[in-house]
Amino acid sequence: MTPQYTHHVAHRRGLTFWLQWLSAMTLAISLLTLLVYWRVGTLTSDYRILMIMTVLGSVPVYSMMQVYHKRHGLLVGLGRLLAAWLILLAILAAIAFITQTSAIFSRQVIMVWMVLGFVVQAASFLPLHCLARLHSRMMCNERRSVIIGTCPTAHELAKKLNRPNRALVLGFIAAADDSGPAPSILPLLGRVDAIREIITRLNVRRVYIVLNMAHAATIEALYIDLLDMNVDVVWIPDFSSMVLLNHSISEIERMPAIYLNESLISSHPASLFCKDLFERSLAATALIVLSPLLLAVAIAVKLTSPGPVLFKQSRHGCNGEVIKVWKFRSMRLHDDSEVRQASRDDDRVTPLGRFLRRSSIDELPQLFNVLFGQMALVGPRPHAVTHNIYYTGKVRAYMARHRLKPGITGLAQITGHRGETETVEKMQLRVAQDLNYINQWSLWLDIKILIKTPFTLFSKNIY
Repeated sequence: MTPQYTHHVAHRRGLTFWLQWLSAMTLAISLLTLLVYWRVGTLTSDYRILMIMTVLGSVPVYSMMQVYHKRHGLLVGLGRLLAAWLILLAILAAIAFITQTSAIFSRQVIMVWMVLGFVVQAASFLPLHCLARLHSRMMCNERRSVIIGTCPTAHELAKKLNRPNRALVLGFIAAADDSGPAPSILPLLGRVDAIREIITRLNVRRVYIVLNMAHAATIEALYIDLLDMNVDVVWIPDFSSMVLLNHSISEIERMPAIYLNESLISSHPASLFCKDLFERSLAATALIVLSPLLLAVAIAVKLTSPGPVLFKQSRHGCNGEVIKVWKFRSMRLHDDSEVRQASRDDDRVTPLGRFLRRSSIDELPQLFNVLFGQMALVGPRPHAVTHNIYYTGKVRAYMARHRLKPGITGLAQITGHRGETETVEKMQLRVAQDLNYINQWSLWLDIKILIKTPFTLFSKNIY
């Protein structure tokens, strides 16, 4: 997909958001103004500041909740609008509480505004949403498309484009050396040497080229051949044989660039700084709140078995740097030089340790690792160095999971890929989830993982 096309799609989505957001905020602020004049008689500076904070705060909240995304149905859209409005009100209430300014506002005005504010936004949302969906359906009919290529990536693209209100994909066109597509709901329209006739006959408006770099000459020839036809040409490289890591499309000095492998540190430095600040603050707070529990567990470990309270194991951190990960000791002292994961009924685990591992309380000292900047709250779980040496070469792209800080919990843990990985295939599934996390990373994803983690603590796969 070209950078220009990506920019065009993003621009359309952005325009839809700003138009609907502007309508909603205009009505919400107008309502507040009327209520203030009705109840107070004059628009004081306090209410003006409230209006400004409402407008400014609504942008990130409504954007994060994807209130106006066209893929949402009417009820889902209204639900997201309500959730975003409640989150915004909660933020404003928290600011008023912290600054001790809540008493200067009329309670009657604020209560009525909280309720009717959503009503007027919903009244604005309904017609604009319907118009946006109608426009999307009209554009769908205009975007009659064909896909050149019959690889699995081409079939995946066809499935995604054939969703409601997307492009109308008419079928596949086989490259010169293709044997034809696998069974599909879409037909094979012909071969690439008849592309011009197919476009004219079916009134095609967009051509997706889904070929790998082995077809570079074909791609260039198609581009030149279709320049004089009234069609959009979109190239989607087939990278199905490659493991992409945080890939993106951009421009370097107005030259198109496809990033196949990029770390979050270089691609999202500001967001990663926010993640680090958020997690360290949360870790410090958790250590203070949980200090009585940490002290009690430390005493219990010391009294129930000989040896140190904490178990410090060398593990790989960000970019493969070796760090010492802290845990409450849950096993008897033993030789840890061999590659042996904890298993069900492991004779090395103490009775207290079994409870600590089942409840994941043994992981709590890693909050210090987070506070010291060696780990994150959310990220790929760190494995022992000996385990990494064992699996490197056996599991595809295994060490790629170390492109960011390891975490106390992660996407693999909440999706059931935790506990013993007694086969290489199980480790491959865990690594796949870690790579999915790196590719999909966002602060909102971290928050969702943190929320879901407590519900996975009673998994039968924890030993």
